[in-house]
Amino acid sequence: MGKYFGTDGFRGEANIDLTVEHAYKVGRFLGYYYGKDRKANVVIGKDTRRSSYMFEYALVSGLTASGADVYLLHVTSTPSVSYLIRSENYDCGIMISASHNPYYDNGIKILNGSGYKLESEVEELIENYIDGEGLSIPYATREKIGKTTDYYIGRNRYIGYLISLATRSFSGMRVGLDCANGSASTIAKGVFDALGAKTYTINNEPNGTNINDGCGSTHIKTLQKYVVENQLDIGFAYDGDADRCLAVDDKGNIIDGDLILYVCGSYMKERGELNNNTIVTTIMSNIGLYKALDEKGISYVKTAVGDKYVYENMLENGHSIGGEQSGHIIFSKHATTGDGILTSLKIMEVILEKKMKLSDLIKDVYIYPQLLVNVKVKDKKTAREDNKVKEIINQVTSELGDEGRILVRESGTEPVIRVMVEAQSHELCKLHVDRVVEVLKQQGHVRND
Repeated sequence: MGKYFGTDGFRGEANIDLTVEHAYKVGRFLGYYYGKDRKANVVIGKDTRRSSYMFEYALVSGLTASGADVYLLHVTSTPSVSYLIRSENYDCGIMISASHNPYYDNGIKILNGSGYKLESEVEELIENYIDGEGLSIPYATREKIGKTTDYYIGRNRYIGYLISLATRSFSGMRVGLDCANGSASTIAKGVFDALGAKTYTINNEPNGTNINDGCGSTHIKTLQKYVVENQLDIGFAYDGDADRCLAVDDKGNIIDGDLILYVCGSYMKERGELNNNTIVTTIMSNIGLYKALDEKGISYVKTAVGDKYVYENMLENGHSIGGEQSGHIIFSKHATTGDGILTSLKIMEVILEKKMKLSDLIKDVYIYPQLLVNVKVKDKKTAREDNKVKEIINQVTSELGDEGRILVRESGTEPVIRVMVEAQSHELCKLHVDRVVEVLKQQGHVRND
């Protein structure tokens, strides 16, 4: 990770960690970088945060000042930006979003001309330019100054693409959608309605400050309750920029990314569509997923946390599905990033084609109890490399043996150490997580704010 860019772009609290000056300079650099040989064409989308408009205008100012032409999708999803880059040959795309973070955070996520997250070496060049250590970029003048085009129709083209991927009508299906008061609010209901579902939406009225607020994929109990109370067949919850999806089955159970990988991967194997008979996972995936895949005769690989690393592995090896427990699922035939709404359509395909309820499709998987605690720390690297911290991690690893595991890692987007334990009971999970957190406190790494 660089000074400003983490695993999912440049992210931080608006006008504190990420300012309009940062955004302007990012725009200036991208307009120059992609416009060396010809005028650059850049597409921009944003989520529903109040600060997204501010950053949009700053980015546009920088881009056009460097000579780029900019196309504005307005409120849309990250995967829609990626899709339009690929289908309409933009030089790059920008998504203004902090994903699942609270409304006061925001981020700049840059996608290259292939619709994939920007290369780290280009991010480093941007960081140098922001700090005044890079190029001196000239301003465009006269007819070379860039222009801005209102391009909301691009979002409609993406919606049409999603609808075209469905293999059957959703008629007769009662589907609940939690749009997280975010990007999915402009897309998801229209897709499900067009496919014939009886669609019920919640958290679909963004006001600039309610994105991810007690709703969406990070607060899925809201959707669980809604599905059960309204006797729905299934529910889907998205995050702020709609690049991840979690599901709720007909019984109100949470279907996380691991279970989605199992359901869709098994179906793809049956249809001969699981390239290399392999599913790409991350180190956060549950032991129960791997045991279930072993029973199905499906191979798997593990990457570092981040859909960026999942897709890199998929691209390098030709795998067709991969993803994260958090709900970032990538179907390489259709997308280069996680796509929450696409994922929900793929789950619907399995249910309808196999004529089975989602609760029946996952009945053979036993997910081990898991506890993840995010600990705010003063310095992630120092905390993670503390010898006392390493010592307690080794002790827990030894005690769990083959019936569990511990994973302690630095967050790629926040000043946080993530402590995760899987074990045979929730009590054991809590016991071991608490032991690690206590050592972090004793060593003075934990922030008190």
